[in-house]
Amino acid sequence: MHRNVPATWTGSLLPFRVSTTTKVVIFSLTAGVALMGVLSRFLRRRKPPRPPRRARKYTNRRTRNSMRSPNDLLSIAGSKASARSGSPVGSTIAYSDRLSMASGSIGIMGASGTNAGPTAVTQLTVQQLGVMGMEALDTVINFWEDALAAHYSPGGFPASLTTAEDSEFCREIQNLLEMAYTLQEQSELLFLDQRSVLFREEHSIDEAEEDRLTAGGGGGGGVGGDDEDRNSRKSGSVLSRAGSDPNFDSAESFASALDQVADLREFDGFIETSYEEYPLFQSALKHHDEYTVPCRTIRAELVHCSTDTEYLAKLHCVRLAFQFLFKDPAVGQWICDAGRQILTDLLCLGDKDTKEFLVGYEDMVNFLKDPNAWPLIQMELEQRNVKAMTFYDICLDFIILDSFKDLDTPPASVTAVVQNRWLSNGFKETALTTAVWSVLKAKKRMLKFPNGFMSHFYVISEQISPLMAWGFFGPNENLRDICHYFREQLLSFLVDIFSFQKSRFTTIEDFSQDVLQHMQTRVNNIGVKFSQ
Repeated sequence: MHRNVPATWTGSLLPFRVSTTTKVVIFSLTAGVALMGVLSRFLRRRKPPRPPRRARKYTNRRTRNSMRSPNDLLSIAGSKASARSGSPVGSTIAYSDRLSMASGSIGIMGASGTNAGPTAVTQLTVQQLGVMGMEALDTVINFWEDALAAHYSPGGFPASLTTAEDSEFCREIQNLLEMAYTLQEQSELLFLDQRSVLFREEHSIDEAEEDRLTAGGGGGGGVGGDDEDRNSRKSGSVLSRAGSDPNFDSAESFASALDQVADLREFDGFIETSYEEYPLFQSALKHHDEYTVPCRTIRAELVHCSTDTEYLAKLHCVRLAFQFLFKDPAVGQWICDAGRQILTDLLCLGDKDTKEFLVGYEDMVNFLKDPNAWPLIQMELEQRNVKAMTFYDICLDFIILDSFKDLDTPPASVTAVVQNRWLSNGFKETALTTAVWSVLKAKKRMLKFPNGFMSHFYVISEQISPLMAWGFFGPNENLRDICHYFREQLLSFLVDIFSFQKSRFTTIEDFSQDVLQHMQTRVNNIGVKFSQ
């Protein structure tokens, strides 16, 4: 069958006749509206992506209508005994479960008929009050999270448009939540963690309970039996905690307990050390108490002595040992030859002429062998605060250690020359040598004794000091390694002769033999290094 169509519709889309101008206007308006709709879809400001919500490690989130009453808040605050049975930090137990572990004493107190008013609150412990605060904080966090979610979707419908102020407001809420999460974690460490100070008082609680049981119990066995029972209960409590608490053997607990271990060095002043096995050191201590061992510079830290008194007593022993050693002319000659050989090898390794050094060294040796020169030497060195005329005080302490100290803090002129990258290495070395020579010559002109000990020493220093300065500060890696090794060996020798473990402070003979042995070992080590 054919559907009847009005005659007026045939040949036209509209039920009435319109002019061509009207048709153009209608189609133009329709196309404009469609185009505006399409443009509005693409050009409108889109809603910024919602930031990822922090993964909460706490469960039991409450809504606004499910707030707990004050009595319920009191019921979640627990005693320490119940909280101690909880799991350590890092477990997967939910936050609400940890809070429930703290329940017990408050609920029992309320059930027994005590007042639930302010008098009940005054009986709460520190941990119970802290847990109540954690509950309140958890409620606050829930409200803030709801506020953030409601701002993103007001009235339950997604927000279509956001402004810069809205985005800033959201960021502020997120920052507030982050601070709240951090505060929540810190409060957990304070009130629920096994390492909290609240749980360190556990032994005091156990002892108080045991004393109460002992005082109230009338069991037989006498006093001795009560003591045995108390000790057995203490040991059993400790063993049970050690067996049930994984923190006793965990690496985390060990690392956290490092700050709880007492530093034994704090009790050095209270420990009465017995030196019965070191008779030589004992006599040196008595000598120091009676006469006070003179010293130019305290070097207790350098030679690894625990106290200044120990250093001074050992210094007295070292002086006696060198005096004993130099009674043997062979030992004195060996030390003289060893010093000449080491310094000559240093000059050869630095490509320096050794002639002037050897002449100056022989003049110094002959000067020291003259007995008539020693009164002048003593007078001259006493003016430089040298307290004793021994090999340690003159050669090791006054000359070598002071030279090493000067090398640690070089003059500004030396540093400026060496660090100038525009100068060649040859010019730097020449300038450095000239600077050292000028300083030594100026000191030599100001000497009160022109032909004394210091005058002979400056002649040797004019050859050795520029080489050492260039070795420590110059660009020659091989020479720097040699100079540092030479220094390390000398310092190690001093540490060895001041050590109870390396030297025998029993008799002057034994100690002198150890000092000579240490010196021979270090000289051999230096010789091997220089020959490589």
